[in-house]
Amino acid sequence: MAVLGKIRSRGMILIGIIGLGLLAFIAEEAFRSCEATRNNERQQIGEVYGKKISVQEFQKMVDEYTDAIKMQQGQENLNEEQLNQVKDMVWNSYVQSQLIEKEAEKLGLTVTDQELQNILAEGTNPMLLQTPFVNQQTGRFDAAALKKFLADYKAQKNTNPQMAEQYTTIYKFWTFMEKQLRTQLLAQKYQSLLAHCFLSNPVEAKMAFKEENEESQIQLASLPYSSIDDSKIQVSESELKDKYNQLKPRFKQYVETRDIKYIDIQVDASATDKAALKKQFADYTKDIAAANDPTDVVRKSTSQVSYLGLPITKEAYPSDIAARLDSMSVGSVYGPVENAQDNTLNIIKLVAKTQQPDSIQYRQIQVMGATADAAHKTADSIYTALNNGGDFEAIAKKYGQTGEKAWMTTRQYQNAPSMDKDTKAYITSLNTMPVNEIKNIRLAQGNIIVQVLDRKGMITKYDAAVIKKTVDFSKDTYRTAYNKFSAFVGANQTADAIIKNAAKSGYNVQEAKDISTAQHYLVNIRSTRDALKWLFEAKEGDVSPLYECGDNNHLLVVILNRINPVGYRSLKDAQVKEMVKAEVLKDKKAEQLMAKLNGVNSIAGAKAKGAIVSPVNQITFASPVFITATGASEPALSGAVAAVAKGAFDKTPVKGNAGVYMFQVTGRTMRPVKYDAQAQEQKLRQRAMQYAGNFMNELYLKAKVVDNRYLFF
Repeated sequence: MAVLGKIRSRGMILIGIIGLGLLAFIAEEAFRSCEATRNNERQQIGEVYGKKISVQEFQKMVDEYTDAIKMQQGQENLNEEQLNQVKDMVWNSYVQSQLIEKEAEKLGLTVTDQELQNILAEGTNPMLLQTPFVNQQTGRFDAAALKKFLADYKAQKNTNPQMAEQYTTIYKFWTFMEKQLRTQLLAQKYQSLLAHCFLSNPVEAKMAFKEENEESQIQLASLPYSSIDDSKIQVSESELKDKYNQLKPRFKQYVETRDIKYIDIQVDASATDKAALKKQFADYTKDIAAANDPTDVVRKSTSQVSYLGLPITKEAYPSDIAARLDSMSVGSVYGPVENAQDNTLNIIKLVAKTQQPDSIQYRQIQVMGATADAAHKTADSIYTALNNGGDFEAIAKKYGQTGEKAWMTTRQYQNAPSMDKDTKAYITSLNTMPVNEIKNIRLAQGNIIVQVLDRKGMITKYDAAVIKKTVDFSKDTYRTAYNKFSAFVGANQTADAIIKNAAKSGYNVQEAKDISTAQHYLVNIRSTRDALKWLFEAKEGDVSPLYECGDNNHLLVVILNRINPVGYRSLKDAQVKEMVKAEVLKDKKAEQLMAKLNGVNSIAGAKAKGAIVSPVNQITFASPVFITATGASEPALSGAVAAVAKGAFDKTPVKGNAGVYMFQVTGRTMRPVKYDAQAQEQKLRQRAMQYAGNFMNELYLKAKVVDNRYLFF
């Protein structure tokens, strides 16, 4: 009872403790929930119509595009620029498909399987011509070849592991192309439906024909705005505000951007660094000249250009190397020579120059065994059977292969980063074998029996060993530059201090405006993703850390000068104010010049007022006329001329982009073009569709697209 009494006497305290415990529990769960939400948001690369796409989903699409491009171009790897292009293509394609799909869903538009089959049967869609299923004789997509491949893919996947990887690569490529084709067809359906909303008629066609082909000749009196000095025009703040409100729609900003000031230090090789590299290249020159096979010399030099030991086209070499090949004799060495454009030293040895086919049609049988000797023995018997008249495809099928015909082009292998001995022997055989010859090629782990069936496009190929190396700085040179700049940044930690003291320390403060999250690089310097992430999280006036970026040769510090939010740029913006002021100056100058011409009723009268008089010919209503006297195109003048009768003088001055004008129409003729009503109406429909092409931009704005790629790529 005593215990119960104590509990009752302290009941409020216990309730308070329990309440705090419950509150702490709820708060912890809420915190965890918020943290989970934030973590989830950090993994979102963007959104369209509120639909989010994760970085994993986006990367999967990038991988699909990358694999497709590698197969199309015969490349094993893409460089950083190509990968960035792929990422942009993927993002733009994803956004556009989301925009179209939403509109198509509202309208009930779909792409049926039968429609897709019809496109395949027709075989003329440009996308289909990028696939491996093109008939070499007709140049058209071969639906039968695709059908056969899909059937073989299922069979090979289960029966021949050796061919499975190759078939899987082609199968993935086809599924990617099929998906892109469906997206394209849906977009075409939507655009076609939209196109039928734009009509033309015979009356409009005749008017348009007249506007395009009726030419006027005039005597023109021009008074350029430049004839009045800007300093003589007074512009008030109220005038700027009034003009800004008039032009405000021009200054609408749909994406948030940043204006920055920055110092970029590019570290270059010192005189000592260059001397050391030239000494190294003198040794390379001796070694490569003496070598019968320059493979090891090029490899040990860590050249930027790999050596395959095969004849390839000039296009596979850097442009500066390719430009020298035709002037070299076989066995000669050129260099060392410096190329200032790519900052490299170069040596070239032309090992061979030959005529070879650009494309080869062949078929093959791969022979494997429990051991290499067993494979060689089996291959010998197959080779004997084929030379005795055996059916190639029948024998291939006996060993679980199709033996079907295939094409190999130079592009498929000439950009490879390296090549082993077996692959080199295989490609050399295909390039040098006569048509219909059968060859048994021994490899380390087995054999390949090949037969060349056709050779096309005999071209000149070059076997050139190239040593190309960047004239780079040493660690000491970089350390000196880093320490100096780091000391400057450490001593000047505010935006004002950096701007004030940069020149004293030998640094140049630069500006960049309207930087958006869609950019891959900050101020065109590679490897600046961390700087971009900082920029879009910083506040105005913030100074960034010192970034080491570029190809490890740039030092960068950034000042966030201004944030330009979504909405209308204000008159306080320096760029906006300058544009508005230019328009106000133009208006006030036009008023003065038009007042000067008041009462003028002839070209001579205008000339007496200081106008520049000149003849202007071939003026049509449909296109703006270019005026040499003012150096500008003047649409208003074209319209005014069309409204004045032949022989008449227009007493009302025309306000143009670069001056005020008066004119007299001295002649009017029709171009000797025959009127075709049907063609003219079609032309008008196409023009209307071009104007309506902005529909994608309108859909984009409504979709409230968020692009966070800068956080990940």
